[in-house]
Amino acid sequence: MLKIQAQSKIPTDYGLFTVYAFSENEEDWSPHLVLVMENTDFNKTVNVRFHSECITGEVFHSKKCECGQQLDAAMKYMSENGGLIIYLRQEGRNIGIINKLRAYALQEQGMDTVEANLKLGLPADARNFDVAVEMLNLLNVRKINLLTNNPDKIKS
Repeated sequence: MLKIQAQSKIPTDYGLFTVYAFSENEEDWSPHLVLVMENTDFNKTVNVRFHSECITGEVFHSKKCECGQQLDAAMKYMSENGGLIIYLRQEGRNIGIINKLRAYALQEQGMDTVEANLKLGLPADARNFDVAVEMLNLLNVRKINLLTNNPDKIKS
């Protein structure tokens, strides 16, 4: 069962967020995170973005994905409209950074992301959004406006 293991206010280029670290174990070095924009009212409909970790796009600004731009856009949106970002530690569609780099190598040979994952014997997309719903429940968020273009996130 997930618990809030730590929380702190973090000033960003987009404003002040409170960041919560969620994990089953307080010694988990890679917990899921929730970034809540200041003045977000959980008694109203809350703007929510589920975002899966992407070190290549967010940190190294890889041209192979739009994850960094999507995270920046979400933070900017939340700063202007209130809401929260659920940052899920499921790198590379939940295949991990090593397999993601292997998939990148196959993409250099002309495969797309799905083809590369399947060639490696991995699922096309192994992400799970159930944990995001659990985090929303722990924060007592009852009604959301989900900001996504991915119908699999809506099914959760």
